[in-house]
Amino acid sequence: MTAQALHLMLLTGDVVPAPAPAALVDALHTARITCVSGRTGGFQLVFAVSAGSPVARAVVPNGALHPKKRVVVAVVLAGRCHVLTDGVITHQELHTAREPGRSFLVVTGEDLSALMDLEHVRRAFPGLPPHLRAAAVCSSYAQYGITPRTVAPVLTDQPNPVVDIPVQSSTDLAYLRSMAADVGHVFHLEPGPAPGVSTAYWGPQNRDGALQPALTTGCGAADNVEELSFSFDALADSDHRGHRLEPPSTTASEVTPPQPRLLRRSLAASPAQVLRTDTLVGQTGRTLTRTMLAGLGSRLATDPVSGHGTLDVLRYGHVLSAHGLVGVRGAGQAYDGRYFVSGVTHDLTRDTFRQHFTLVRDGLGADIGTVTP
Repeated sequence: MTAQALHLMLLTGDVVPAPAPAALVDALHTARITCVSGRTGGFQLVFAVSAGSPVARAVVPNGALHPKKRVVVAVVLAGRCHVLTDGVITHQELHTAREPGRSFLVVTGEDLSALMDLEHVRRAFPGLPPHLRAAAVCSSYAQYGITPRTVAPVLTDQPNPVVDIPVQSSTDLAYLRSMAADVGHVFHLEPGPAPGVSTAYWGPQNRDGALQPALTTGCGAADNVEELSFSFDALADSDHRGHRLEPPSTTASEVTPPQPRLLRRSLAASPAQVLRTDTLVGQTGRTLTRTMLAGLGSRLATDPVSGHGTLDVLRYGHVLSAHGLVGVRGAGQAYDGRYFVSGVTHDLTRDTFRQHFTLVRDGLGADIGTVTP
C-alpha cells in the first residue's frame, strides 16, 4: 500500500509477527488506529473480500485474522519507520453484499496491554516500591518484545515488609493502572521503534524532550494542518485536600498535596489558576506519603487547555506521535507554544493518511520565545 512517499507494513502472527501474506496486504481497504496517553490503544482494519478472493479462500480459513492473533501496522515515511500499533485481534465481523466490491471483513483489536487484562492474579511483593513492582509485572511479557521502563515516584514510599506487604489481587493491567494512579503516574504501551517491540511505560507524563515538527495554522500557504481549535476550561483542574487520622493520635490533620511542578514542568507562560477545591477520599489507614502522592495524582489527571485538530501526513511531512511534545504557531499569543500530544487517531486509506490529534497543557501563553522546528 503506497501513497507517494508513504509505504505501509502489515505483520501478523501468534507471538512473533511476520510479514502478512501479499493477498492480505492487497485486500486492506482502510485502517483506523488510536493511541492515547495512559490508556489502551486500539485498531480497526477493513479488508475487501469476495467469495473467490484469496482472502476468503485461504487467508481467513487458516486463522491469520482470528481473535488473539498479533497484528503490527507500521508506515515508512521519508525512509523512517513509524510503528502505529502492535496488538492483538479481539473481534471479527464479516459484512457481505450482493453488489461487487461491497463485501468487507472487519477486524478490531487492542494493543498488547489487552494481554495483561485476561487473567486475575493474586501475588505478593514484599518490600518492593511501586516502580519495581511495575517492572516485575511487565517483565513477564518479554516474549512479546515488551521492555519495561519505569520511573520511581517523586516521593519515596518504601513498604516495610514487617508492617505492610503489597498484594496484587487483579489483572496485571488493572494493578499497573491502579499503582500509577496512586502516585500521579500513567501506564501505557508505546509501540516501536521497530516492528515487534514495544515499551511498557510506567511513570509521569513525559513533558520533556525534543519537539516534533511544529503545527502551523493561520499562516496561509505555510499551514500544515487542515483544522485546529482550542478550548480553555477553567473548571477542569481542582485542588484535592484531605484529612487523615494516624494512630495513636485522635485528631485528624489536613493534608495538602505538593504542587504539580514537582512531577512535571509547566508548558505555559501563565498556568491556569485553580478555582475549585475537592476532598480527597479513601485515605484512611494510608501513610502520609501515599496520601500526598494520591492528591498529586488527582491534580494531574486533567489539563485546562486542550486543542483538537486534523492534518494530512504527506503535507505535514511527519507522523505525529502521542506521548511527546509538539509546538504550535499561528494560533495567537494565548495558544501558541508547546503542547503535550495526549492522543492521536490514524486514518489510512489506499490514497490518504490523516491524523486526528488532541493536545493539552496547563495554561495560556507560550513558555518559549520561538516555536521550532
